[in-house]
Amino acid sequence: MSTIDGQMKVAFQGEPGAYSEAAIFEHFGAQAESLPCETFEQVFERVAQGKARYGFLPIENSLAGSIHRNYDLLLQNDLHVVGEHHLRVSHCLIGLPGARLEDIESVISHPQALAQCDGTLRRLGVKTEAVYDTAGSVRLVQVEGNPRRAAIASRRAAQLYGMTILAEAIEDNPLNFTRFLILAAEPVHPRGDAKTSIVFALQNAPGALFKALSVFALRDIDLTKIESRPLVGKPWEYLFYIDLAGSTEETRVRNALHNLSEFATFLRVLGSYPRHRFVESPED
Repeated sequence: MSTIDGQMKVAFQGEPGAYSEAAIFEHFGAQAESLPCETFEQVFERVAQGKARYGFLPIENSLAGSIHRNYDLLLQNDLHVVGEHHLRVSHCLIGLPGARLEDIESVISHPQALAQCDGTLRRLGVKTEAVYDTAGSVRLVQVEGNPRRAAIASRRAAQLYGMTILAEAIEDNPLNFTRFLILAAEPVHPRGDAKTSIVFALQNAPGALFKALSVFALRDIDLTKIESRPLVGKPWEYLFYIDLAGSTEETRVRNALHNLSEFATFLRVLGSYPRHRFVESPED
């Protein structure tokens, strides 16, 4: 996918300088033109309307877990998952030009960023305030002009807004990664190293989930992720989202899905796509 020629628009939720935008450029390179959106819903809309070729959607973080709202939106929309990307997230403490770390009294950022830097923030003894976006928090500090206030965001956000990096790599755990899904109006049909994302529902009966999972186990298909979400309108019943190793181009995957469809009350393939293998650089 990264070899697509020409400039293309890629929609993401957040302000310029957000981690989602960094992931877009890391995945697609200079050929991408990022399209900021206020909400995740707008990301889907831009792609569905043809205003963006792709949507970049964070789906889970290695420290904070799944982003449940985006699982729900995958089901509510007709877009296809055509790729994934893993981004190493490293947080910076960012203040106004001339600000000093020892003078900072309060820090703002997205709730997940604040949580991921909790240990550092406690040691600094600062007050914290949650806002809607990491890059947006930098812009807010810039507009307010208070040298005793700082934001947590990416290095790129500091550069974009002409701000000062007061401290780098302030996350409590360096193994901080966010997995993104890439969305498009049309599916892809990968061969080789691939993954497939599906969602299904089952009758509420003893052994139903065991039976569903066995269609993959009996064919030696690795399940890389399983997530349950409430089935709206049916209290205490659930939808199951699964990522599995393999593509619907493979016979064993098609056979497993056909087997599952025989007793699942609902089944939808969200997409098959090339698997992203994250390789850390020697400096990490």
